[in-house]
Amino acid sequence: MAERLSARRILALVADDFAELPYPERKDGPDGPLGWPGYGTARALAAARTGERESVVCGTGTVGGPGGTRAVLMAFEFGFLGGSLGQRTGDRLQAAYAYARAHRLPVVPLVATGGSRMQEGMPALTQLQRVARQSVLTREAGLPQVAVVRDPTTGGGWATLGAGADVVLALPGAQVGFAGSRVRPPDADPAAYTAEAQVAAGSADAVVRPGELRETLARWLRLLTAASSAPAPVPEALGAPAAPAGGWEAVRRARAPERPRARAYLDAYFTERVAVSGDRCGGADPEGMLCGFGTRDGRTVAYAAQTGTATRPAGYRTAARLIRLADRLGIPVLTLVDTPGAANDAEAERQGVGPAIADLFAAVASARTPVTTLVIGEGGSGGALALAAPGNTWATPDSYFSVIAPELAAAILKRPPQEVAATADQLRPAPGDLAELGVIRTGDH
Repeated sequence: MAERLSARRILALVADDFAELPYPERKDGPDGPLGWPGYGTARALAAARTGERESVVCGTGTVGGPGGTRAVLMAFEFGFLGGSLGQRTGDRLQAAYAYARAHRLPVVPLVATGGSRMQEGMPALTQLQRVARQSVLTREAGLPQVAVVRDPTTGGGWATLGAGADVVLALPGAQVGFAGSRVRPPDADPAAYTAEAQVAAGSADAVVRPGELRETLARWLRLLTAASSAPAPVPEALGAPAAPAGGWEAVRRARAPERPRARAYLDAYFTERVAVSGDRCGGADPEGMLCGFGTRDGRTVAYAAQTGTATRPAGYRTAARLIRLADRLGIPVLTLVDTPGAANDAEAERQGVGPAIADLFAAVASARTPVTTLVIGEGGSGGALALAAPGNTWATPDSYFSVIAPELAAAILKRPPQEVAATADQLRPAPGDLAELGVIRTGDH
């Protein structure tokens, strides 16, 4: 079991100069809205044991030391009735969200909760709607929300404050899942309800050790609060400098194993970067689509980069999530195109590859923040085009972009294998051809 940190300990771990916010006062009967026998006594005992008057502590603090980012922090105290959400908890959370919007501060929920408070019945459960509304208003205000899920984070707290955040960081070994340990099927695999499992399933972005949490959280807040209206600069080409002789030569170059891939471009482009992982729909494609935020010339740029493999549905959905988050925060986006095409196996179809590509097309088409694209390798049909910025796409000399792979085009046309190269030339997929056709941009960038 992971170490269970109190609210005050987690606050001290991540922030300096924490100042608690004033809380709304609520008057009700001694045993709450249901008159639950002994509830008032249980609250009093919880207060005496923890030193807190409610299950959440809200305030402001600077994350990252001097020069760090001021944020609104909401730290749950699991020792207070299991960190459960009641009406007073909802009062505090709503006030904290409102303060964040009024003062243009990012929000950091530090979650450790068993869910809604049974002794308050449905009035407690409806606090989830209240919290969800505050989160939406904060999102619409263009303010980032970075959650840290601790041990345990279950029930409605996970389904709102945790999983509903823009970025989800988790402490190692933490119990994280909608179903708490006492309400799961008896044969449920406990490994599925962990921080590590949630990252693997695409529901959280990273597991972070407590000793690294302050630095990691500071980096995320610094990157997500640095809006910019200028487009992302186009990366310099890292591979062959000369243009290919024709279409087939372009295809061969793009498929060469020694050709620079996405990670090399990202390493050369950014001075630091953090990764967004998962599509929040049960999937991740960490090897096929790299997404995140980084620092370039002192400002933040978001990135979504294909790695040269067939892109999985989760990869497309993660990229769409990344672009929409960057758009909401006013951060420019860089996309790197490099895929032979979308995954076309039966499992990809079952996972909704078509709708996933459609959603990415829509995310790029609707983005108000500038999107810059560089084709760095293979540009295989619609699975590549979905990531490309209309009117602002560039290409390296060792890349190609084609309506279809030349082998598949030859097969459709019932041509023999020896005519694949000639078919590739006819498709005109080389960078020079693409420039003449008006598909990509050329010149100074």
